[in-house]
Amino acid sequence: MGQAARELVSSHLGLWLLLCSWGCLGSAEPRAPPDKIAIIGAGIGGTSAAYYLRQKFGKDVKIDLFERGEVGGRLATMTLQGQEYEAGGSVIHPLNLHMKRFVKDLGLSTVQSSGGLMGVYNGETLVFEESSWFIINIIKLIWQYGFQSLRMHMWVEDILDKFMRIYRYQSHDYAFSSVENLLHSLGGDDFTGMLNRTLLETLLKAGFSEKFLEEIVAPVMRVNYGQSTDIHGFVGAVSLTCTDSGLWAVEGGNKLVCSGLLKASKSNLISGSVMSIEEKTRTKEIGNPTKMYEVVYQTGSETRSDFYDIVLVATPLNRKMSNITFLNFDPPIEEFHQYYEHIVTTLVKGKLNSTTFSSRTLDNFGLSAILTTDNSDLFINSIAIVSSVREKNNPQSSTDGTNVWKIFSKETLTQEQLLKLFLSYDYTVKQQWLAYPHYKPPEKCPSIILHDQLYYVNGIEYAASAMEMSAIAAHNAALLAYHRWNGHTHMIDQEDLYEKLKTEL
Repeated sequence: MGQAARELVSSHLGLWLLLCSWGCLGSAEPRAPPDKIAIIGAGIGGTSAAYYLRQKFGKDVKIDLFERGEVGGRLATMTLQGQEYEAGGSVIHPLNLHMKRFVKDLGLSTVQSSGGLMGVYNGETLVFEESSWFIINIIKLIWQYGFQSLRMHMWVEDILDKFMRIYRYQSHDYAFSSVENLLHSLGGDDFTGMLNRTLLETLLKAGFSEKFLEEIVAPVMRVNYGQSTDIHGFVGAVSLTCTDSGLWAVEGGNKLVCSGLLKASKSNLISGSVMSIEEKTRTKEIGNPTKMYEVVYQTGSETRSDFYDIVLVATPLNRKMSNITFLNFDPPIEEFHQYYEHIVTTLVKGKLNSTTFSSRTLDNFGLSAILTTDNSDLFINSIAIVSSVREKNNPQSSTDGTNVWKIFSKETLTQEQLLKLFLSYDYTVKQQWLAYPHYKPPEKCPSIILHDQLYYVNGIEYAASAMEMSAIAAHNAALLAYHRWNGHTHMIDQEDLYEKLKTEL
């Protein structure tokens, strides 16, 4: 055979082998989906994780969702005179795209938040009061603080603009193995660096005055997170987005999103408290011995257990909130039992004693929300008129001056304190919370990957605790679990995602 003929045969053989290899690759069996997945916690994190896991793994996987309390977790309501009111966070930002999508997909209705007029009290006087005239508010802000309010709006908008990148990443199924990696993909070193500096340091460095931070920024931190400008910069920025317009809520209560997601995910709700998780080797009906997780839980007076391929912990790993023991892991699982901030929500139906805050009588007071500064000796973080979850969210003073007020405080209010706040009151109801993490920079966020197929959703709360943050963390954990199960390493922790996706057609 001549040289040319040998080269022709060789090239055809090489092409045939290449095609064969492609055919073999193409026909390789993908990994079978997991049989069973456990999710611990039926708040917004757990129920949205169930929703996204169902989308990724398909209709055949069995998803068990454990909840020892009410579906909704910290998205809870309080009842006063037969009406329900939001107990904790009650507003959602117009750019919270996951929450918007949930509401649309679940067929829920929304109400716009119109919080009435707000004032800031420093213990002696109202240092700032809103007017019902927009132009008057602008003049007041410029007169007292220069153009810092506008600069603050621009600072928050810049952070929000970068944060919005997460929706594009997740729509392309990209996942991150740590909270820090997720934040870095959005805003680089600026975002991760904000975890290590206080909001006070961050904003003073950006040129904001101490007066503006004391009288405008600190009161917003106190109402949203029960703390002040000593929290880290990133959670402070998230808190400041709540001063934007267009805020909304779910009619009937934000917790309806959780029960709706639970139903849409076709998950099995188990009313019980998870006690321990342990990795064990099990032989399934078909196949070789495999590693699984045994989840031991108590329901009623019974202790039961079941085995799962994947487990997501979607409840804070705090001894007072979810006392889960991780048994016999080698190496041991690092347990994050961080401190959560204690807050008391009190609903009061009564007539406000406006002279506590101003020399004006109730008839001429006009404010429906009062925030407090750090140097106020007052025993509350905030007080505001609220509407029930079934009413249009537009608090207005009633004809007789009696309203339902929601008060946030660090401690339970005494009768003496209530009588200082109110001329008279008819009904009160209170709820104590471990509401959100105690933020103290430098902040280290807990691991998302606790073990091979064991994930922690709530670590993102240490970047910022919010409904949308939990939904983002749940989507990320679902994608992470899916990609790690199937060996899709190219979909995890990709560098320069923003530039990469910007150039895609």
